[in-house]
Amino acid sequence: MNGSSDHAPVPPVGSPGREEGRARSLYLLLAILGIVAIVIVLSPLLGTVFIPPLTVLRILLELPNGCVGTSASPNLCTAYAEIIWQERIPEIGLATIAGAALGISGATLQGVFRNPLADPFLLGISSGGTIGAAIVFDFHIGQLQADLFLPLFAFIGAIATGLVILGVALSRYGSVETLLLTGVALSSLLSAVLALLLLYNPIGSEQVAFWLLGGLGNASWTVDGIAMGVLLVTGTLLSLFGRELNLMQLGGDVARSAGVDVRRVRVWMILLASLTTGVAVAFTGIIGFVGLVSPHVVRRIAGTDYRIVLPGSALVGAVFLLGARDTSLLIYSSSVLPIGIFTAFFGAPFFIYLLFRRRPTTTMGGL
Repeated sequence: MNGSSDHAPVPPVGSPGREEGRARSLYLLLAILGIVAIVIVLSPLLGTVFIPPLTVLRILLELPNGCVGTSASPNLCTAYAEIIWQERIPEIGLATIAGAALGISGATLQGVFRNPLADPFLLGISSGGTIGAAIVFDFHIGQLQADLFLPLFAFIGAIATGLVILGVALSRYGSVETLLLTGVALSSLLSAVLALLLLYNPIGSEQVAFWLLGGLGNASWTVDGIAMGVLLVTGTLLSLFGRELNLMQLGGDVARSAGVDVRRVRVWMILLASLTTGVAVAFTGIIGFVGLVSPHVVRRIAGTDYRIVLPGSALVGAVFLLGARDTSLLIYSSSVLPIGIFTAFFGAPFFIYLLFRRRPTTTMGGL
């Protein structure tokens, strides 16, 4: 179950080129941050309603009123401003936050399990969130406050799944392999439960199907504020474990000899990754492969130091999801398509590439 060369040990302190390597990694992080900023600035130009680029620019620069010096009528200008400030900007914000959350969660789980194929969805966390959403749809819970109950139940479902994983981690069976296989089994079990819920209420299946494909339709300033608050707390705490994750890549015994409480760190990181994934799933539904792809991109360009990989994965995840949002609008601008479709188109081939890239331990020819 161990990872491949993507998890090469971090050079010891004082080794040749270590400081230069860290400086280069920091510069690359700043470059990625710059890319995030550029994509955020350009993204308001894209939407289901065409707005002239100059008008978009004026609306953004002349807060909150725009369109000065354009031929747009006052009523049309007001409508444009409403679309940009109440729809596009919150949507871009949610894409940035959710992408960052999934990216840093994926990096965390790949480090904890020392497996480059691990991501937030392998443990069944997203499936738990989907069960929570399906319960709201099927049993018509909180119809008058659907905007509150849907993300709340999805968040509870995701966290409940994470707590089951934590229970296994705290038991005497809490090895890396057992945790990983428990996540796979939980995901399969929850998929079966979801199928039963869909059979129970076929009318709600269309809503659940849209949730399964993921989207940014729930975006609002309030949603962005809640999601950002959770991400700031959990993301900061996860980033503080970079040194411990570096040592854990060398093996449990080496980490313990360096003073790392491996069990405690593993529990905390799984819990924090579950919380971080939970807030993304609660507001966007299931968006796959962001947590799988982002850490690999960072390790490829900036090295394997988790003090760099964790924040770097958050930035790459943000770019990935923003890019998927913009690509979906460029290809099919007349309506909103589930963003999970576009992440899957890129992420699934990448996953297959990783499977073939790993060194096989046993082949059919060796039987």
